[in-house]
Amino acid sequence: MGALHIIDHPLVQHKISLMRDKNTGSKEFRELVSETAMFICYEATRDLPLKEIELETPVAVAKTKIISGRKLAFVPILRAGLGMIEGVTALVPAAKIGHIGLFRDPETHQAVKYYAKLPDDVAERDCIIIDPMLATGYSACVAIDELKKLGVKHIKFMCIICSPEGVGAVQNAHPDVEIYAGAEDKGLNEDKFIVPGIGDAGDRMFGTK
Repeated sequence: MGALHIIDHPLVQHKISLMRDKNTGSKEFRELVSETAMFICYEATRDLPLKEIELETPVAVAKTKIISGRKLAFVPILRAGLGMIEGVTALVPAAKIGHIGLFRDPETHQAVKYYAKLPDDVAERDCIIIDPMLATGYSACVAIDELKKLGVKHIKFMCIICSPEGVGAVQNAHPDVEIYAGAEDKGLNEDKFIVPGIGDAGDRMFGTK
């Protein structure tokens, strides 16, 4: 079963609290999403393999470590996942970026794919899917399915807020996928929004209704 990792670092918790505040404006909200994504990504990449190299410092020859060539791709779920890209690529600027567009059917609450554009070599990369919210888990599962169809073997899912229902859906459908989140909230309301949550992350980021 893919583990759920809650990043309880004080800075993550502080920034999530500011995001929850309904009075936080779009500009600050976008900044908080990006900053929080960077902190969560730091933990999500903790298991990247290292190799030892030898180089010269200004003082002496040193045996030291660098990341061992494993290729990464970040895959935001449109549109809210776009708000996390700046933060994660600040940590891993060499990563490629793919996009998966999904919208939620207002009647069934199911995720419907309308767009997918991924790197040509995506099957050779470790992929981290990013979306601020893991609510029902429908979007996450569709995105994971899409990557697996293309031959991706190593997938993680990274979000800011998750619900027990969303975590359960991903773990049941894709037990090999680990989830990294800043907080796990109580659950979903009748409209399938996370409670207490942060509202509609896309609307709050981009100033839409």
